[in-house]
Order: sequence, then C-alpha cells, then structure tokens
Amino acid sequence: MKIKIITSVLIILLTNSCSNNKYAASNKLYKKQVKNFAKQLRQQPNTIDSAMNATQWVGTTNFGMRKPNFVIIHHTAQNACDSTLRTFTLQRTQVSAHYVICKDGTIHHMLNDYLRAWHAGNSKWGNLTDVNSSSIGIEIDNNGFEPFTDAQINSLLILLKKLKKDNNIPVANFIGHSDIAPKRKVDPNKYFPWQLLAQNGFGYWYDTAHVNLPANFNAMQSLRIIGYDTRDTMAAIKAFKLHFVQQDSLPLLNDGEKKIIYDLSKKY
Repeated sequence: MKIKIITSVLIILLTNSCSNNKYAASNKLYKKQVKNFAKQLRQQPNTIDSAMNATQWVGTTNFGMRKPNFVIIHHTAQNACDSTLRTFTLQRTQVSAHYVICKDGTIHHMLNDYLRAWHAGNSKWGNLTDVNSSSIGIEIDNNGFEPFTDAQINSLLILLKKLKKDNNIPVANFIGHSDIAPKRKVDPNKYFPWQLLAQNGFGYWYDTAHVNLPANFNAMQSLRIIGYDTRDTMAAIKAFKLHFVQQDSLPLLNDGEKKIIYDLSKKY
C-alpha cells in the first residue's frame, strides 16, 4: 500500500513538472538539434574536395570554436516577452535570437553563443553579407513605439560587458538591426540609448566640437566607411539618423549631420 502511494505521488509530481514547463517540447527539440550538430562536428573531414584526392586524411591539431564578432540589437515589435519567446520556439516562424530581455530585466538565453541564430535576415554591414554567421542577436521586449525600461538597459549593459570580454568583440561591432538592414528594419527604435552604450564601450559616438568639413567631403562615401549599405541613399541616411540623430528622421543631411558622419568615419 505504501509503495502504491509513493508511486502515485511521484507520478503526480512528474505530471505537474511537465505541465508547468510550457516550453518542454521546444526544449526537447533544441537538445535534439544540438545533438545532430555535435554528431556532424565529430565526423572526420573527407578527401573528396580536392581535384587530386589525398591518400589519407591529415587532421590539424590547431583549431578552436568559431566566435561571434558582432552584436546586433533588436526590439521585438511585440507587446509581451512571452509572445516573443513563443515566436522563437515555433519552427514555422524561422526566426530566433540568442538572447531576449524582458521589461523587468529578465534575460532569456535561448541559444548557445557559438550557434547561428536567424535574427539578421537579408542584411549587410561593410563587406559582410552573412551577418547571422558572425553575430549574436539580442532582442529587447519593446513594441517599437515606447522607451526601453531602466531594468532592460541595465541588464543589457551587463550582458554586453560579458559578451565583449568573452568574445573580444571590437567596440565598433555593437550595432542595430536598422544599421545592417536600412531598407527593411527600424529597430531598435528612436528611444534606444546608443550614446549610453558608447559611453560604456559598446559602439562609437561622435564629437563634432572641433570638426571642420573638408571642401570635397562625400557623405555617402563616409557612410560606407562606417559600414552602411548605401545603395539606397535615402534608407542609409534614415538608418544613420535613427542611430545617431534620433530626433530627426528626414532622409536629408545638413552640415551638422555631415560633421557627425565625418567624425564617425574616422573612428570606424
């Protein structure tokens, strides 16, 4: 009788444990996919790639894990953190990020930093066209039309400090989704505190106090030097302004804004 009672209690506890974790199914799928990737990594490289096949495989002893070199910051464009977590756990959405930061500052680490998330999409920064393969994606819970909470920004700064240290990410390589996809994206929105991030070593900011524009200054060429895709000049200007001149979204440049671009181009 006592054994039956204990068994019944264990079943109830296990059932409650499973029912309380609404992401149990997606977590199981995550583990399965990681296991498959690990299996691929264990495979010995083959010799069929060469025009003249080698008679034997020679494995190098000098290698390590590839590390991300960029951090791309997004806003979720959704109205609740749970909505974003659900979006990133449904296979049909085909989107994901490494981290999600909720309004209360909670950080959800959804994907190992060494794995490739699907957050950047069709994007370009300088000569880099596969941004997903070299970046960490951070989504901040925000509908796109509101300021970010202090708790979110505090958590973000802590996270960025760790990522920068762990991966030796250059100062210049902390950028926004709108920077790398100016024709498609406007995140993070105009309330995002880029200057505060720069003050903490995550991205650059400008100082135009002693800047004199050269007579032949080419603003679009300088935007390209910074990293912007300038094939659509209006989109590039608007993306630059969303990051550095947030009070003005018009696709036009005055002399003051050209000075900002000139100063930044020297840093980038």
